[in-house]
Amino acid sequence: MPDKDKVVAAYPGAFDPITHGHLDIVQRASRLFDEVIVAVGHNPEKAVWFTPAERVRMIREVVAHLPNVRTESYDGLTMDYVLSVGARVLVRGIRDTVDLREELQIAAVNQMVGGVETVFLMSSDEYGLTSSTLIKQIVDMGGFDARRLSRLVPPVAVRHLARKFGVSSGPPDDVD
Repeated sequence: MPDKDKVVAAYPGAFDPITHGHLDIVQRASRLFDEVIVAVGHNPEKAVWFTPAERVRMIREVVAHLPNVRTESYDGLTMDYVLSVGARVLVRGIRDTVDLREELQIAAVNQMVGGVETVFLMSSDEYGLTSSTLIKQIVDMGGFDARRLSRLVPPVAVRHLARKFGVSSGPPDDVD
């Protein structure tokens, strides 16, 4: 029997790859909610490097230390997914006013149409300018350097990027 007092939150995104900023939001959400589902979705406006299964594996490794966090992928509308898993809240990270403007519109629609509430968590200062798109640009332009990338993404993501692009991530001590 489901616990009606249990608050399940979903944190949807592409996470291609997961960044330290994403992880910061997951960790903070895990302290606020009984359960957090990191939900790997499909955004038709974004080109992805990793398959949903690869992203789920990567995230599971990164959040393994958080007992109330699970990761899965989904297709379709986020609000439909959230309702299907019994989540009562959507978690969204906000880096700047551009994010806020876009997310407010989506949150209003999710609430009006699906009855799904959204909780915004402001990015910590050190992650406010980091995005998966930025990581991809760095790698695309030949900037794969494990030490540099490890400042932006968890070591697991550095290793996945290295495997994806056939480059050495350096000795494990360099990124762990």
